[in-house]
Amino acid sequence: QVQLVESGGGLVQAGGSLRLSCAATGSTFGTNRMGWFRQAPGKERELVASINWVGGSTYYANSVKSRFTISRDNAKNTVYLQMNSLKPEDTASYYCAADRGRSGRWDYWGRGTQVTVSS
Repeated sequence: QVQLVESGGGLVQAGGSLRLSCAATGSTFGTNRMGWFRQAPGKERELVASINWVGGSTYYANSVKSRFTISRDNAKNTVYLQMNSLKPEDTASYYCAADRGRSGRWDYWGRGTQVTVSS
């Protein structure tokens, strides 16, 4: 099992920046991909960005492309989400997730960190 703990959320003004961190512990061997999801009240959870653990190939939702950057530090078992030019629409709970690449689904989830962007 893998445990994921997010940090770095908070309140920022529109146009500001935040960096989210997700530290993975436990049986992290074999992790194929890690990602960041977000969910705002009344809305569906959406994949914001993901990164392959080996190789570093990335994916971004169109709504955040050019503003957010996902990265990882394999030695620290940590994935980051640098969020720039934040908009009020980015306000949501952000969740870190890990995919073992075996089931076609996200296997592990963090508890989330709140990001609030004021106008």
